[in-house]
Amino acid sequence: MNSVQLAGRLTRDPELRTTASGVSVCSFTLAVNRRFKNADGEYETDFINCIAWRQSADNLCKYRCKGDTVGVVGAIQTRNYEKDGGQRVYITEVLANEIHFFGKSNKAEQPASQDETTDVDFSAFAPAPADGDLPF
Repeated sequence: MNSVQLAGRLTRDPELRTTASGVSVCSFTLAVNRRFKNADGEYETDFINCIAWRQSADNLCKYRCKGDTVGVVGAIQTRNYEKDGGQRVYITEVLANEIHFFGKSNKAEQPASQDETTDVDFSAFAPAPADGDLPF
């Protein structure tokens, strides 16, 4: 089983790229506080590299920026490559399957959210029928 759930703050603006075949990919880093305090009584922070693809990548880059809080559900993946000098480089990152936006963003463009309240004039709607008039 390979499952990861994280909640943290974006350490920088997400970086959107497009593959040669036109697929969106976004890389970002989450700052995630550890659950326990160190010897100095402070919480340490882990900086976790993440990757999102397609619509998730587009939405993250469009609606979130540095400092915003997001949740990620995904899986750990590893990859490696060889540098010019023959040195092998290993990379571990989280492949984000789901990205959840928490709170408001500092970014100007915001998605419509069911959690946000709006001013609606309910007088334009017809009243609900009495219970006896419902078809179920």
